[in-house]
Amino acid sequence: MSEPNIRLECLRPADKWEHPTGEEVREVLRLAGFSASVAAKSLGLGEGGGRTVRRWTGEDTNISYANWALLCDFAGLGQIWKEG
Repeated sequence: MSEPNIRLECLRPADKWEHPTGEEVREVLRLAGFSASVAAKSLGLGEGGGRTVRRWTGEDTNISYANWALLCDFAGLGQIWKEG
């Protein structure tokens, strides 16, 4: 399996973090094994949450740090909000 295509700047604590691209969000969803609707449920986005996830992947809106950090954890990339 290939290495995830996610910039290191996207895997840092919030004060040093850069927003991921839609492609990077898609990669984290793939690593987690999540569809948009499963991601929405896992993040507690509620009714219409799948649409919100699709907006992130389509780069219509930026994902929040909190949601990104949780997705990274679900994907096995660790708890990026912790130093070291």
